[in-house]
Amino acid sequence: MTTEAGQNLMAHATQTIEVGSKSFAAAAKLFPPATRRAVLMLYAWCRHCDDVVDGQELGFASAPVAQATHNAPFELDRLYDNTRRAYEGEPMRDPAFAAFQEVALGHAIAPRYAYDHLAGFAMDVNEARYRTIDDTLRYCYHVAGVVGLMMASIMGARDEAVLDRACDLGLAFQLTNIARDIIDDAAIGRCYVPDAWLIEAGIQPDLVALPRNRAALATVAARLVDHAEPYYASASIGLAALPLRSAWAIATARNVYRQIGVEVKRRGPRAWDKRVGTSKATKLRLLALGGLQALASRLQSSRELPVRRGLWQRPGRADPAAGSAGSATAV
Repeated sequence: MTTEAGQNLMAHATQTIEVGSKSFAAAAKLFPPATRRAVLMLYAWCRHCDDVVDGQELGFASAPVAQATHNAPFELDRLYDNTRRAYEGEPMRDPAFAAFQEVALGHAIAPRYAYDHLAGFAMDVNEARYRTIDDTLRYCYHVAGVVGLMMASIMGARDEAVLDRACDLGLAFQLTNIARDIIDDAAIGRCYVPDAWLIEAGIQPDLVALPRNRAALATVAARLVDHAEPYYASASIGLAALPLRSAWAIATARNVYRQIGVEVKRRGPRAWDKRVGTSKATKLRLLALGGLQALASRLQSSRELPVRRGLWQRPGRADPAAGSAGSATAV
């Protein structure tokens, strides 16, 4: 790849993250240059796949004409095909796939991770229903947990116990996103909150967005935020296995996303009056905290991670507490 082409890819990836995720963009600046480039390349591909399936541009609705002619199953098939071609080393004209090819081949990202990520978009295309928290966590794994696995691969993680913690952070992020975006998701006909939780709160799953349900919905959102907590805690334990600057970036991202959940819970029924975010001052405070957490992780007496117990297990990993994959127990 020529220097100019590489610079263009980086410019594309940087613009994508700055528009698509202000929360993660701030943390990403803390990575060392080579890691930051790879992380941004991967993010650009993830954002592109999400937008293509939803008929959006950087998370926002595209023109009405484009929406009317959008064919999600066809676009999903194209994503699978282009991902396969990227792994086979074919020249990629689309900048998102050129970026993905660079990072996937350069960092030996397992193809199963990329295809697992696309499977999450297939769940949207097929209008999957989420009846239990296990169902919701399975979706969280595909759209975010596996992104954590790919990000950790970029940072050199290969140990399965470390990868588990990276996946946990993705699960926590997505649970937070679901709590924050319940009303926005309902507007496009989607609901990732477990039906069982909604029914327990007295809400009919298809009537989530009705104003009369806001007070009850706030209790469900708070429950999602609380459910994310052990996953955030688990992710923190994995910081010791990352290089210092990467640990700082990940700790900061963890703190920023977790704060969004805290704010959703604090606002209660008003959580959806305005999209919840964090101020620049709050981000700076959490960045400093992340630095302290990264440094503290260097003092961890043992780099051997404790066994995870009671948390949802990613595919192929058995729960030492329950003895089976895909289980989730109360924590």
